[in-house]
Amino acid sequence: MAEILIRGADHVLTMNDAREELRGADILLRGGVIAGIGEGLETRGEVVEARGCVVTPGLVNTHHHLYQTLTRAVPGGQDSLLFVWLQSPHPIWARFGPEEMFVSAQVGLAELALSGCSLSSDHLYLYPNGARLEDTIAAAAEVGLRFHPTRGAMSIGESEGGLPPDALVEAEAAILEDCIRVIDAFHDGAEGSMCRVGVAPCSPFSVSRDLMREAALLARDKGVMLHTHLAENDEDIAYSEAQFGYRPGQYAEELGWTGADVWHAHCVKLDGAEIDLFARSRTGVAHCPCSNCRLGSGIAPVRAMRDAGVPVGLGVDGSASNDAGNIVLEARQAMLLQRVARGADAMSAREALEIATRGGADVLGRPDCGRIAVGKRADIAVWDVSGVESAGSWDPAALLLAGPVKVRDLFVEGRSVVREGQVVTVDLPKVVERQNALARALMG
Repeated sequence: MAEILIRGADHVLTMNDAREELRGADILLRGGVIAGIGEGLETRGEVVEARGCVVTPGLVNTHHHLYQTLTRAVPGGQDSLLFVWLQSPHPIWARFGPEEMFVSAQVGLAELALSGCSLSSDHLYLYPNGARLEDTIAAAAEVGLRFHPTRGAMSIGESEGGLPPDALVEAEAAILEDCIRVIDAFHDGAEGSMCRVGVAPCSPFSVSRDLMREAALLARDKGVMLHTHLAENDEDIAYSEAQFGYRPGQYAEELGWTGADVWHAHCVKLDGAEIDLFARSRTGVAHCPCSNCRLGSGIAPVRAMRDAGVPVGLGVDGSASNDAGNIVLEARQAMLLQRVARGADAMSAREALEIATRGGADVLGRPDCGRIAVGKRADIAVWDVSGVESAGSWDPAALLLAGPVKVRDLFVEGRSVVREGQVVTVDLPKVVERQNALARALMG
C-alpha cells in the first residue's frame, strides 16, 4: 500500500476535536487515510519535506456553480444587483452544452485546488443542449478533488413569472426522474467517498412549492443531502413575503427544508428567529462573502450564526458573481467582513480557517474530512510560509493575516493533486486554452 510521509512541518493546524497545533510534526498518509501523526515517523514510501511550511486540512468549498467559470466579468452584469444580474448571463448559458460544462468544471476545480481546496460541492441547475450532471463529475474525477455535485433545477420560466428564460427550465417530473438517475448512478455514501450527489432546486423563486416539497421527500428516501439558495438579499426577502407570505426561513421549514441533511447558500438576511431555527435543526449555511460583496447583498450574520450553533462553511459561489474561485481569499474575506460588522475581535484568523476546513466538512456531512487526525481522510494542504507573503510574520500559522494564497502541495485521498504550486493531474495550460477558446466562441 502506497505511503507518503509529510515530514517536519513547522506548524500543523490539525482542526481536530481538541484543535491541537503541532510543531515539527510528521504526518503519514496510507491507503487514503491519515495513518500516523508525530515526530520521527518513518516510511518506505515517498517523503515530502515540509520544513518552512504550515500544514492544514484540505479546505472545503460548500457552494459553487462551476459552469460559470466560462462567464467571468460579463459586461452586462458587472455592476448589477442579484435579480438584474441573474438575467444578463442566461442567454449565454442557454448556448452551453456538455463540453462547456466539462471544461468549465475542470478549470474551476483546478483553481480551487491551487487555493488548497480538497473537497468541493457544485450546484448545477441548468442543462441545455444535452448537458448532464456527469459532465462535471467526469471533470472532478480527472482533476482529483473530492466532489459533491448537486442536481439542481429550474422549472418556472419567464412566461410564468419566474426569472430564467423558458428555454432553461425543465418539467418537474423530468427533474425528479433525473435526480433518481444520477443518485443511483453516482452517489457513494460510504466513508471516504469521492462523490456524493445532492438534490438542489435552484431557489424558491425558480421552482414550484410542490417541487421543493417533492425534492425533499426524494432526497430523504435516497439518503442524500438537500441544497438551495436562501435569503440572499433584500429583494429575496421581499419576494418571499409577497409570493409565499413567509420569510425564507419559515418557508424552508414548512417545505421540509431544515435539518442536518440540508444546507442553504448565502443566508445574508436571516433574522434572529431564523438563526435560532437553523441552530435547533442543525441546518447548514454556505457563507459566500466575496459574492455577497460583489453583488452588494450585505454582510451575513456569521458571528451570530456561529454563536447560536448554526453549522457554517464557506463557498466561493459561481465565478460569474465572484468572479474568482480562491477559497483562501474567501476565508480571509469572511474574517474581515465580520470585523467590519462587529469589531476587530469578532473573528480570528484561526476561526475563519476552521470554518474553511472542519466547518465546511461538517456542513456537507463529512466528519471524515476537514481535520488532521489518525483515521481521517488524507486530504492535506501544505503552505510554504518562507516566501514574501509571510516575511516578518510573528505567527506564520495565522495564514489569513500574512500568508500565501496558493498552496505548495495538495493531497486528496493521499494522492497528489498539486505539487510545488502546479496542478499535476491535468494539463492545466491546455485546459485553460480550451476554456478561452470556448469563451471566445460564446462572445462571438
